[in-house]
Amino acid sequence: MKKSTAIVLLILANFFWAGNYICGKYVIGAMQPIQINFLRWLIAAMILFPLAQIIEKPNWKAIWREWKVLLILSVLGIIGYNILLYEALYFTTSLDAALINSVNPAMIAIFAAWLLKEKLKKINVLGLVVSLIGVLLVLTNGNLLRIFAIDYNAGDLFMLLVIISWTFYTLLSNKIKGLPPVGATAVTVAVSLLLMLPFFIDSKFNWSFTPATTLGILYLGLFPSVGSLLFWNMGVPIVGSSHAGIFLNLITVFTAILSILLGNGINLFQIIGGLVVILGVYLTNKKSAKRSVGHSPSS
Repeated sequence: MKKSTAIVLLILANFFWAGNYICGKYVIGAMQPIQINFLRWLIAAMILFPLAQIIEKPNWKAIWREWKVLLILSVLGIIGYNILLYEALYFTTSLDAALINSVNPAMIAIFAAWLLKEKLKKINVLGLVVSLIGVLLVLTNGNLLRIFAIDYNAGDLFMLLVIISWTFYTLLSNKIKGLPPVGATAVTVAVSLLLMLPFFIDSKFNWSFTPATTLGILYLGLFPSVGSLLFWNMGVPIVGSSHAGIFLNLITVFTAILSILLGNGINLFQIIGGLVVILGVYLTNKKSAKRSVGHSPSS
């Protein structure tokens, strides 16, 4: 796969994830986090397994032999990340959650440099800083000092756990580099569903909900679940985990844009901030540094 293709996939993955913040904020009013997460991944599983069989015809036994790593990835990326996010959305807004999530690229880059020995050139570090500034411009309407005036609540603390969960998911996914991405993702989802099933049954789920909630669950099952996870897992091995991490800042920009389209106005600083984030993404991926260990994440 060409690097340009990988970059497009990473951008799309984050666009779909932004929809997770918007839809999640709405759907969380109708059902519990465990219920949302179980249903969306159940839908995803029904798509991923046939898709893997058609596209990859994988050796399912070989994938299941990696069940220990897949179990950890399930807990971190499928269960932990999403349930913690939905818990956070109980207490905070989609934009505030996305703002805190903008710390994720820095954490991934730091841990990738420490644990995976991935190197960042000065221009890549500059891109990281520029992209973060762009995020802050979007969310503070150009008044960067507003960031210090934010009152942090339980949702903010949940978002810190979300960041930690996704950081280690991204770093540990290199352990199954050789597995077919669609098949490995499908099995990871299956493991997650098995782990969540007892809690879903105990949640006394009410099967009667509005058409709008149904559409929300379908979106979560198709785009952030199938689309984003596959695109992320396909793109990260090409650009490296530390460089891919910067794309997570696009979640904030896309979340802001979607929020505006749903009824809020748009201003010059939001446009400028979005462009600054895009510039940061470009700088972070410019002349990617060589990775000394030769490992790249895939799941």
